[in-house]
Amino acid sequence: MLLATAIGFILVALTVLIHYETLRITTTLILPRLTMPARQRLLVVMLAVFIAHLIEIWLYAGGYYLLAQDFGLGLLGEFGGNIGRHFSDYLYFSTVTYTSLGLGDVYPLGDLRLIAGFESLTGLLMIAWSASFTYLMMEKFWNVKRSA
Repeated sequence: MLLATAIGFILVALTVLIHYETLRITTTLILPRLTMPARQRLLVVMLAVFIAHLIEIWLYAGGYYLLAQDFGLGLLGEFGGNIGRHFSDYLYFSTVTYTSLGLGDVYPLGDLRLIAGFESLTGLLMIAWSASFTYLMMEKFWNVKRSA
């Protein structure tokens, strides 16, 4: 449990760092160099945010896989029996957990349950952060004159 907690905190810290750096690099390095119209820059912002989320999902999938395969601290289960022999199983579970979709067809066993809790909360925070960042970028780039 102690190892899972430590890995959970490391995954949270890395996720926040990846997200922060993606947003920072997008706004300070990428967007100022683009010559496209301002409204189209929003597409670049959305793509960068989407890629950050994908990297973070893969990061958690790697954490699950490491804990299960290398340390034997849990595995994934399903109603038909145990799965989790392939990285794709962990990637699917990570995607469902990060997005808080929670289908329930695959569930964590052992210490992976703790990591799933970390990922669900972190995913919710990162999605909210992305939404507020996108809103700010829309305000900046979407200059539509409103008539009163």
